[in-house]
Amino acid sequence: MSHVSTEELILSQAQELRRGTVVLACLALLDEPQYGYALLETLNDAGVTVDGNTLYPLLRRLEKQGLLTSEWNTDESRPRKFYRVSPEGFRVRAGLVREWQDLVSSISRLTKENR
Repeated sequence: MSHVSTEELILSQAQELRRGTVVLACLALLDEPQYGYALLETLNDAGVTVDGNTLYPLLRRLEKQGLLTSEWNTDESRPRKFYRVSPEGFRVRAGLVREWQDLVSSISRLTKENR
């Protein structure tokens, strides 16, 4: 049996915890249109670690679900696809924020009780 360090276990579990927060983070950040790479940098700077192989398919999926809209900007030499939250995305975001806040308070209560 291979021995996995506590640090490695924490990192792996933390990654699982964060996975679901990327959608909420994207919906929170895309009030103003942004293209993928800029969004990636903003997320990483904010401590929401995500890579392009995760983010780009996620953006396409959110657009397909009607939570984001996109348009191409061809003003620069390199065309870029800009994403922004749709009206439905705003409604879903509001619901997710409520869910997130409920979850945070539940986990806070549980961790206080178990100290």
